[in-house]
This record gives sequence, structure tokens and C-alpha cells, in this order.
Amino acid sequence: MWEAIRKARERHRELEQLLADEKVVRDHNLLLKYAKERSKLEDLVRKADEYERNQREVQEAEEIIKSSNDKELVELARSELEWLRQKGIKLERELKEMLIPQDPSDEKSTIVEIRAGTGGEEASLFAADLFRMYSRYAERRGWKIDVLSSNPTGVGGYKEVIFLVEGRGAYSRLKYESGVHRVQRIPVTESSGRIHTSAVTVAILPEADEVDVDIKPEELRIDVFRSSGPGGQSVNTTDSAVRITHLPTGLVVQCQDEKSQHKNKAKALKVLRSRLLERARLEQEAQRAKERRQQVGTGDRSEKIRTYNFPQSRVTDHRIGLTLYDLENVLDGDLDEIIDSLVAHDTEMKLKAAGL
Repeated sequence: MWEAIRKARERHRELEQLLADEKVVRDHNLLLKYAKERSKLEDLVRKADEYERNQREVQEAEEIIKSSNDKELVELARSELEWLRQKGIKLERELKEMLIPQDPSDEKSTIVEIRAGTGGEEASLFAADLFRMYSRYAERRGWKIDVLSSNPTGVGGYKEVIFLVEGRGAYSRLKYESGVHRVQRIPVTESSGRIHTSAVTVAILPEADEVDVDIKPEELRIDVFRSSGPGGQSVNTTDSAVRITHLPTGLVVQCQDEKSQHKNKAKALKVLRSRLLERARLEQEAQRAKERRQQVGTGDRSEKIRTYNFPQSRVTDHRIGLTLYDLENVLDGDLDEIIDSLVAHDTEMKLKAAGL
């Protein structure tokens, strides 16, 4: 741990020098990059300094208890020592957590995809229940919901519903919801009162950043020619029409609506940017679909991460063995106890993996 902190301090000092360098100051992008890196390291360095101060204060209190003849002073040191030790444990934990590499997607908004799995209409009804649960949770945290796509059923359920949860840190909280959610209850359509088990799959994906289309001049071949009307007749006496070929992709855009070559070129570039943006979006969608398949598996009930048992008002998260008898509130969006436990478990696993 201290080796990692030593390196962080060295890099922090190096960044301080770089940010004072005139060459860096003149380069806006480099300045922002270094400033952002320094800001992240600053919190770690400050926490390490606080922990070291705490350890010195612990040693001082212990020394007073060991060597002082002043009973009142010793008693004061003893009461302070307990508080200092507890604070030290807390600071050390926080310090270790700060050393865990952060998921770059954690601060992003997230896309939630809910699909009815095993169980027919009952699964679709529970998919609607989960949609409401996440909507209420988002509302509690001040996030916005935007439905992107839905496939409702005639009885008020969803075969599929896809929505954006917009808000800082939405992905960091909801990413633990990916997997198969199982429900055990008596369906409204069941006349004999038998408990049925159904499954719904949930996929959580970070919202993709908007793709910036950077078109380099050397990637373009621009041809100009005379505009033509119906039957190939020339409608202009100047070469105002523009054809742009994007060499890396082979995309071709042509524009001849305007009498000005400059305006036709601007329009053609605008169309080309839109097509390149769409191309990139489709590639991202293909990657997202691949991630989704890896997340949700087959949607079979045996791959469950959580069970919602209505007869016992019980919710069990099978990954961490957590059981709550508070089903009504959980389905009303009170998810923090479950998610906090999952975050703590994930942090513990990462600390072990990092040897901290």
C-alpha cells in the first residue's frame, strides 16, 4: 500500500512542476489533462497525510500513557487513544479503497434493459414490476428516466423495456443489477392458488459517450463538377456540384442543390459527418449486444442473482447471501440496503485481489 502511495506522491509533485511549465500552460489540452490527473491524486495524497498524522497522534498518546505520572493527563490520553485508533481504522480503509482502480464508466448514466424470461405472462408482469422498482429508485436519487423502447403486453406487462437512467453515478449503483431476477408468487391468472416461479433478465450498460467525428482533410477526396438536372442536362454553367469520398470507409456523399460550390461542400460534409456518426453508433450497438449476451446468459431460472418471494415478503440476493423481509418497500424502490451491501462486497473482493 505504501509503495503505491509513494509513487502517487512522486507523480503528484511531478504534475505540480508540469503545470507550472510554460509549454504546458500554452497547450490547453495538455493543461486540462494534467490538471485532471493532479486533482485525482490530490485526494489520495491528502488522505495519506491525514492517516500519517493520525498514526503520530496515536504514538504520542501511547507514550503519554506509558511514561507520564500525571494521572489526569494519562486518563485523558487513554480516552483520546481509543477514538484515535477507531479513526485510524476508518482512514486506513478509505485509503485502501482510494487505491483501487476506478471503473471509468462509474460516473456515467446507464441504460437498463429488462426482458421477460421464463414464465410467460407472469414474467412480463414482473418485468413491469422491476421497471417500476428502478423508476422509483431513480426518483429517490434524483435521476431522470427516459424510455427508449418498450414492447408491452395486453395485461399490463412488458416483454421488453429499455430505458435510460440519466444522472451522475447511475451506472456505479445499478451495475450490480445485471443478471436474472426470479419471482415466486401466485399469478393473477392462477385459479388454483399455486405459486409459480418466473424469471426476468436485466442488463445494465453504461451510456456510450457521444462519438466525436474527426474528419481529417487527407482522408477526403473532393471532386467538383457541373450540376445536372433531369435527363442529364446542365443547369449550371460553373462547376458547383461537389462529391466527397471518405477514403477510410469508402462512403460517398454528393451535393448539388446549391449554386455555390462552398455551400454544397458544407452540406456534403454535414451529411458525411452524420453518416460516419451513425456508422460508429452501429458499431457501438454491436459491442453493446455482445456485452449484453455475456451478462444475461440464457435467462434460465437457474442463473438467478436475486429471488423475490411474495408469500414470505422475502428478497434474497444469492451473490452475497443477503435476505430482507421487506419485499413491498424493495419493489417500491428502496434498494439502497441491497446495493450498499453489494458495493461493500465488491470493494472487499477488489481489496483482496490487490493484496491490500
